[in-house]
Amino acid sequence: MKVLNSLKSIGGYMPLQIPMGVSYYPTLVPLNTGRNALEYILRLRKYTKVYIPYFTCEVLLEPFNKLNIEYEFYNIDVNLDPILDFKLDDNSALLYTNYFGIKTSTVMWLSSIIKNLIIDNAQAFFVKPISNVDTFYSCRKFFGVPDGAYVSTSTQIGLNLKTDLSMGRISHLLTSIEKNIEDGYQDYLANNEMLVNNEIRKMSTLTTKLLEGIDYEGCELIRKNNFYFLHKHLEKINRLRIEITNEDVPMVYPLLVEDASLRERLIENKIFIPTYWPNVFDWASPDSYEYFLAKNLITIPIDHRYNMQDMRSILAILNSLL
Repeated sequence: MKVLNSLKSIGGYMPLQIPMGVSYYPTLVPLNTGRNALEYILRLRKYTKVYIPYFTCEVLLEPFNKLNIEYEFYNIDVNLDPILDFKLDDNSALLYTNYFGIKTSTVMWLSSIIKNLIIDNAQAFFVKPISNVDTFYSCRKFFGVPDGAYVSTSTQIGLNLKTDLSMGRISHLLTSIEKNIEDGYQDYLANNEMLVNNEIRKMSTLTTKLLEGIDYEGCELIRKNNFYFLHKHLEKINRLRIEITNEDVPMVYPLLVEDASLRERLIENKIFIPTYWPNVFDWASPDSYEYFLAKNLITIPIDHRYNMQDMRSILAILNSLL
């Protein structure tokens, strides 16, 4: 008797077990990287020019260079709001970053006055997209995944894409469990290089499964609690005015003090503070606010890895250095 082949393999070794759950954005388009999520939007909308902020990551330029789309930089003010000293035509768009997940009120304002608007929510994963406003997200800035992004767009026209594979880009995450963050750092940098000019694809099955196993409600609560604790103690010395809404779920606590040495002194105390963003030193004028931000902004980690005792330790170290 002929036996039909099974639809899937039966038996063998036990695979990696990940808690079953649901995606945070089940109705959005799942892609492999944030920059490719932006490319997805640009391909659909066919803009001929996009205005982008000086204060942004250089990887944002990848899709513009790939698609040969013109872009022009604009400045932001001391509130991180765009200075709209230019006019958009029907074929151009404004791209605005929801900085550190605390600028949702500005996103709402822009959505009421700008027709062709693209919102970069790479730093605002938990902030829901606004209807009819093209929005993209990056997952790995918030969670331990090798890649992953989402796109929210009103157009029903999609792209026919292959599914990505992430199994070769997860070593830094495994090392962080078996050893520590520092030992996995070189693999993390190598992973970043692998994502450069990576083909736009659907989110991998591995990343999808990892994202479905996350306690999003718990992660959101911890971020908010840690943020408000630091803000309560640092607001008086923070030169950045922070006014957040209930919809905001911060990525970090942005502390702006005029002390360019503070970042390195925190790193010496094993509080690793990245520069947002070193490319700004090449793009912006030395007397610009963007240059000042890149030089002096301290972005303090507040994510779900850390509890209130960690926040107290950070605060104690900061107080000893300031």
